[in-house]
Amino acid sequence: MSKEILVATKNKHKLIEISKLLVGLEITLKNLDDYENTPEVIEDKESFIENAAKKAIEYSKFTGIPALADDSGLEVDVLDGRPGVQSARYAGEEQDDSKNISKLIDVLDGVPPDKRTARFKCLVVLAQNDNVLATAEGTCEGMITFSPAGEYGFGYDPVFIPKGYDKTFSELGAEVKDKISHRAIAFNKMAEIIKKKNFF
Repeated sequence: MSKEILVATKNKHKLIEISKLLVGLEITLKNLDDYENTPEVIEDKESFIENAAKKAIEYSKFTGIPALADDSGLEVDVLDGRPGVQSARYAGEEQDDSKNISKLIDVLDGVPPDKRTARFKCLVVLAQNDNVLATAEGTCEGMITFSPAGEYGFGYDPVFIPKGYDKTFSELGAEVKDKISHRAIAFNKMAEIIKKKNFF
């Protein structure tokens, strides 16, 4: 009998990515749409790991099964690591990708290519009730473009060129992104941890 784990996200794009990364595990993945009256957990902490832990713990307690939650974002060096934990809400609480990108491009106006270094960071937490069972981190270095390019992906994908490539995540597509992204690295690490340890 397969185990059940909740993937604690309402982001459809993120859910698809995570489901692909965890496909080899002998577990049944549940998501927040499988439950009625799901509460919204406010990401109000100061770090990715704190936000991820808060979500994993709260949603595990609500559903009664172990929960996987991640918090991820973009850190731009010339902006001292911003937008960071505010990445999804950089341009406002409505979490609008295009507005976030426009604000980032505007803020970086005049910044030369060699100063546009950045990274995507992802922290994943597996929790059962109040207990954090495991954590994993993934980072993808790169740079911010001067304008969006590409049609695939979501978030800042159209303006982020991963190190070693000359195209944005949006141009590279799922086949490449699912191998090298911050989320891929973090969830692959978590998948290995789940395989090795008998948590439940």
